[in-house]
Amino acid sequence: MNRYDTIESAPAPPLKGLFDRIYQFMSNRVVYHSLFWMAYILIMVAFRGRQDGYMFIFTNELIKSIFYGIAVYFNIYYLIPNYLSQTKFVTYSALLILLVVIVTPLSTICLYFRFMNYPEIQQSVIDTQPQLFLMTFIILGISTILKIITDWIRHQTVKRELERQTMRSELRFLKSQINPHFLFNTLNNLYALTLKKSDKAPEIVLKLSEMMRYMLYECNERRVPLRKEVNYISNYLDLERLRQGKNMEIAFSLKGNVGNQKIAPLMFIPFLENSFKHGLNQVSEGFVHIQMDVEDTELGMSIENSKPAMPRINHRSGGIGLQNVKRRLDLLYPEQYELNIDNQPEKYIVHLKINLDHD
Repeated sequence: MNRYDTIESAPAPPLKGLFDRIYQFMSNRVVYHSLFWMAYILIMVAFRGRQDGYMFIFTNELIKSIFYGIAVYFNIYYLIPNYLSQTKFVTYSALLILLVVIVTPLSTICLYFRFMNYPEIQQSVIDTQPQLFLMTFIILGISTILKIITDWIRHQTVKRELERQTMRSELRFLKSQINPHFLFNTLNNLYALTLKKSDKAPEIVLKLSEMMRYMLYECNERRVPLRKEVNYISNYLDLERLRQGKNMEIAFSLKGNVGNQKIAPLMFIPFLENSFKHGLNQVSEGFVHIQMDVEDTELGMSIENSKPAMPRINHRSGGIGLQNVKRRLDLLYPEQYELNIDNQPEKYIVHLKINLDHD
């Protein structure tokens, strides 16, 4: 099998499938709301059942919970969306108090008629009505607070997901511009060498093949291993050495330990392309010096190249490549990178520092 063929994923372990089904079941709104009311009733029975009798407390709390539930869901699904969410605070408060005034006597009446044969308990129900008013109001207040919190969390979740979707779409677009940009430049170089029937052409084809494999099959992830990106840069520079000739000095120095760090793919190529396009390609003798320093999760990159005294074209003041890489840095490493560009009379220097630990 070709190593790039699709490999079928192994079936999920039985326990994982069971946990997924349980989570899906528990995520159902009817289920977790029912469990909440059941838990409330059981807690009240556990605290008061020993004194007044478990069955007695259970039936009482069941009746109360039915009316609590009516008030809570009327508040959640009608009052909050139509009044509180519309910033009609005075109207909402008045209707909430009215709801308490209506629901609490209904609950008291049901409890009163339940104890028709127990006058003492009926009197106790009437005497405890103020506490029932207060309890209903507290429960409605808690439901309002929880509704506000859950709506805010849901809004933030949707907002973050939209931001991620937007960022992924923009990153795919930006990266799609980088790959053809590099490919067109390389094919032009290869075409020039084939016209000269240079012996270097086959070696360039091999280098290009390896680089295209990296771009096509390994650069689709948000992060790639830093060692692969370093290898890609080395191949790129080898290709440029073959093309530029002996009068051009191209040096790449790597300091530090390249281990398990990861980085966004093809981050440095626009800078490298510009160092040749606006530097060596316009002079008869020149240099490109690349220095990479890796310290744990911090990466520093310095690219220095010679440039002509009078550039034939505008010198890196803009262009799709440089604009794209700045945009990618803003999206992928917000406030986690430093980019400094020093445009001197005889050379051009780019300093880039990235915190690789940021995701």
